[in-house]
Amino acid sequence: MKELILEIKKMSKKFGPIVALKDVDLQIRRGQIHGLIGENGSGKSTITSIAAGMQEATSGEMFYRGEPWKPASMVEAQARGVSMILQEANTISNCTVAENLFAGQEDHFSTLGFMNSRKMNQAADELLEKFGLSYMKGRDSINTYGFEDRKLVELARAVNDDTQILVVDETTTALSFEGRKILYRLMDRLAAEDKAVIFISHDLDEILEHCTILTVLRDGEIRGVISREEMQKEDSISRIRQLMVGRDIGDQFYRSDYDASHGAQVALEYRNVSNEKIKEFSLELHEGEIIGIGGLSGCGMHEIGRMAFGLEHLDHGHVLCRGKEVLNTADAVRQGIGYISKNRDQEALILEGAISTNIVMPSLPDLRKAGFISPIGERRMAKEQIDLLAIKCENAGQWVNTLSGGNKQKVSFAKWMAKGSDIIIMDCPTRGVDIGVKQAMYQLIYEMKKAGKAILMISEEMAELIGMADRLIVMKDFQIAKEFSRSESLSETDIIEYMI
Repeated sequence: MKELILEIKKMSKKFGPIVALKDVDLQIRRGQIHGLIGENGSGKSTITSIAAGMQEATSGEMFYRGEPWKPASMVEAQARGVSMILQEANTISNCTVAENLFAGQEDHFSTLGFMNSRKMNQAADELLEKFGLSYMKGRDSINTYGFEDRKLVELARAVNDDTQILVVDETTTALSFEGRKILYRLMDRLAAEDKAVIFISHDLDEILEHCTILTVLRDGEIRGVISREEMQKEDSISRIRQLMVGRDIGDQFYRSDYDASHGAQVALEYRNVSNEKIKEFSLELHEGEIIGIGGLSGCGMHEIGRMAFGLEHLDHGHVLCRGKEVLNTADAVRQGIGYISKNRDQEALILEGAISTNIVMPSLPDLRKAGFISPIGERRMAKEQIDLLAIKCENAGQWVNTLSGGNKQKVSFAKWMAKGSDIIIMDCPTRGVDIGVKQAMYQLIYEMKKAGKAILMISEEMAELIGMADRLIVMKDFQIAKEFSRSESLSETDIIEYMI
């Protein structure tokens, strides 16, 4: 066995009355890609955030490279070789790519108090080239890049020659097919250099393919440690799932039917819409239909979703809801359109607000009686959704920024369920959601289809689109490259050739 690089002993963490970790022991060795998996709120991110200096443990101790370890901040941890890529966006808006890459290191590019921007931009370009991101430039504004590219900038910022441990917290859910390949190559390189990676993911296939050892958590406790050899056994997936959720959830994830029928009424229509990226895009989404849209990073699929909710300017064409033009976001909500954003922290949620506030926000006009909002109605609505989606929280008044990533995603889903929106645009709807909840959400989406709701599902997960969509649209270069009908024989291989 290789040398221990990080050891955690009897770590516990409490948030008020909530026990997030209970006497956890964890060992990370050099050369490992050490997977952490568990349900939302199981403690995965809590462990790693303590190790990376984001917060302190309530009790327990840590040792890094044989010495006691208690970093005061992420900056200190990274300076000493422990870096973490967070699940949510962590770039600085209205700054350049270079300024994001070298935030906190500006003195390296200063002389007598004056910043040498040219020198910083050149260093940024060299760093981007090293990570295979030469299409980005240091002088560019970070605002010109989407969520996926920003995550890659974070990756380049987090890793340097001194990095000994890289923590990857659900980052792949934010990356495209190409972006994931960049991350996987980096993980393999760090392991080959006798460094270590702690890899948090809900994707079992990804875990089994890339990890050399796996630790499973449930309710803040370690439930099992699985070696590479054990991961390769036929029953490994079933065993891991059972350790995660405490029960056998079976193998049926997606829809079992292949009936792609739908209602006759067109619920949402794109009629020759164009802007600076999308050109002459047309599509009809019917009542009781699930249309999936997939593709590589920069293909235009996320912009398509934003267009229907009034978040993207149109130079030409119209988005119609049952024949009536959608004018802006407020009009989209009034017409019954809901939108689950991929970038939930910035576009979907009020982080410094209660769970109940977030859930009822779109429904406030419906709760108003004689000019007043009914507090009883608010509480009832919030409780119904918390129970329906099993949002793990102390109560409805708990702030959203204290929730795990998966539970945040449930809240962003819950507000449109509460509103009763009959057209829902879902941009990566199961991002950061654990395996048991994913299964329940897919069933819920299918029930919504059967109830006549129209669903536009945008996702980088090909299996998700194949498993749920009545029609699957492949985007490439901001236009439709291919359309597939629902079929038992449809595979990811059939789709990928039209994406690349």
